[in-house]
Amino acid sequence: MRFKINVKMQKKYHKIFIVLIFLFLFFKLNAQTAHYWVFFKDKNGSTFHPFEYFDAKAIERRIKSGVDLYDSTDFPLNQDYIYKVSELVESVNVQSRWFNAVSVAANEKQIKDLQTLSFVRKIQPIATKAILMRNRYDTLITRSEKDLLNLQTGRMQADSFWQAGFSGKGIKIAVFDAGFPNVDKSPVFSHLFKNKQILKTYDFARKKEEVYSHNEHGTMVLSCIAGKTHGQNMGLAPDAQFLLARTEVSTEPFSEEENWLAAMEWADKNGADIISSSLAYTYHRYYTFQMDGHTSLVAKAANMAAGKGMIVVNAMGNDGDLDWKILATPADADSVMSVGAINPYTDFHASFSSFGPNANYQRKPNVVAIGTVIAAGKNKLQKVKGTSFATPLVTGFIACAWQSRPFLTNMQLFDLIEQSGDLYPYFDYAHGYGVPQASFFTATELLHLDPTFDFVQEDNKLIVRVDKKLIVRKNGKMNNYLYYNIKDENGIIQSYWLIDVYQKDAVLLDLTEIPENGSVTVHFKGFTNVYKKGTE
Repeated sequence: MRFKINVKMQKKYHKIFIVLIFLFLFFKLNAQTAHYWVFFKDKNGSTFHPFEYFDAKAIERRIKSGVDLYDSTDFPLNQDYIYKVSELVESVNVQSRWFNAVSVAANEKQIKDLQTLSFVRKIQPIATKAILMRNRYDTLITRSEKDLLNLQTGRMQADSFWQAGFSGKGIKIAVFDAGFPNVDKSPVFSHLFKNKQILKTYDFARKKEEVYSHNEHGTMVLSCIAGKTHGQNMGLAPDAQFLLARTEVSTEPFSEEENWLAAMEWADKNGADIISSSLAYTYHRYYTFQMDGHTSLVAKAANMAAGKGMIVVNAMGNDGDLDWKILATPADADSVMSVGAINPYTDFHASFSSFGPNANYQRKPNVVAIGTVIAAGKNKLQKVKGTSFATPLVTGFIACAWQSRPFLTNMQLFDLIEQSGDLYPYFDYAHGYGVPQASFFTATELLHLDPTFDFVQEDNKLIVRVDKKLIVRKNGKMNNYLYYNIKDENGIIQSYWLIDVYQKDAVLLDLTEIPENGSVTVHFKGFTNVYKKGTE
C-alpha cells in the first residue's frame, strides 16, 4: 500500500519541524548549566560542638596553635539557606563551612533568582579545570634507576633522619590526588595496611570511601612519601599515617575545585597535620597577574588551613618551559610550602619547574627537591618527572622534621624548613632556599663555615673572588656551583644566575648593573654573603 502526501502538507510539516528545532535550541541554551559558588551572609541559627565534630588530633593541633575551638568558620551552614537554594537550582553539590558557601549547578536564570535572596552575599563561577603535575607487580629497576632511587631521598639526607629515629611516626598526612589504584594490593604499600596507617579514605567525586582506582598519579605521589621496595624507602616518611582523598576528575572538570575545598575541610576535621597536594590552576581560569596568593578560592583555603595549624605543601607547577612560565595557584599562597624541582643529575633548576615569584613578589618556590624520581605506578616501578613528585618528597621531610620537633607550631616549623635549605639564606626564583637537609634538625652542634669568597671592588667593577683551593674536579666534572642575584632597594630580585666556577675571579659586574641602594647576594660552597651598593 502506498501513501500520498500532497505538497501543501509537506510544507506544513516542514514549518512545524523548524519551529520545534528552534524551540529545542532555545530551551537548551536557556537551560545550560554551569557551576558556581554561592556565598551566604551569615550562619544564623547554627550550633557547633567541637569535641563531637573534630578528631582528637585536630583538637590537639588547634590548642597547640592557639586556634579558637569555637571559630565561626568551623560552624555548620544554615540549613534553611541550603534548602531554599536547592529549590532554585539543578543541584547543590558541596557545602563549605570555611567559606560559608555551597557549590551549585545552575543555569543563568536560576543564578539571577539566587541573587534576589536576602541571605546570599555573592555568587562566583567555579574554575573549570585543574592540572595534575603528572595484580602482578613489577619491582624490577635498572642499576641507574636504583641510583636515582637512592638519590631522591639521599639528596635530603634522609639517613640522618632515619638513624635518629624519625620516619614520620605520629604525623598525619592528607594526600589529595586523582586516584590511588592498586595501593591496596601493591607490595610497595603493604606495610601501610599491615600497620593500619591508612586511617580514612574518601572519593569526593563519587561520594564513597573507596579510592583505589582511576588515575595512577596518586599512587605514584604516595610512594614518594611512604613507599618501600625490597626493604628500601622510596620517600622519607614510611611510618606516617594517611588520609587519602580523590579530588581530581578528568571527566568532571568543574567539580575539582569543589572537591579540593571539601577535602581540605575533611582533612582538618580528621586531624591532618600536613596536606600534600599536586593541584595546579593556571590559564584555564586565571591570568598570571592573579597568581597573587589571595585571588583564587583554593589559595584562600590553603591560607585558612595554615591558620588552623596545618602545613599545606603544593607543587609549583610544570610550566617552566611553556608560555605560562610562573607558578600555579594555590602554590601562590603565602602560607603554602611551594615546592619546585631540580634536575637530579646536575642540581640545576629542572626546565619544566615553574618559576616564582607570585604576582605580589612573594618569594616562591620556598624549597626544591629532585623532580625526576622512581615511583610506584599501578603495576610497576617507573621513572617519572614533575614537581608533583618533588612535592611528596618534601612532604615526607616535613613529617620527619615535625616528629623531631613536636612542640613547634606549623608556621614555626615552616620557617625552619626554609632555613634547612642547602642554599639558605640565599634565595632565587628558580631554586628557592634550596633542598632541605635533615642534618639541620639532627645535628648536635652548629656547623661553622669559613668564607669561601670575597667581594673586591676595582674602579667601577665588582669582582666575586673565590678561594682557588675550593675549585675542584669531582668525577670528571667541575661542579663548583656559584649562585648570585641582584636585588633593588626594596629587596626584590631583578636577576639571578647559577654558574660553574673554573677560575678564582668568578663574577665580574659593572657597578652600573646594580640598582642604587641595591645589593648582590652570592652563595658558594655553603657560604652566603651580601654586597650592598651605597655602603662601600
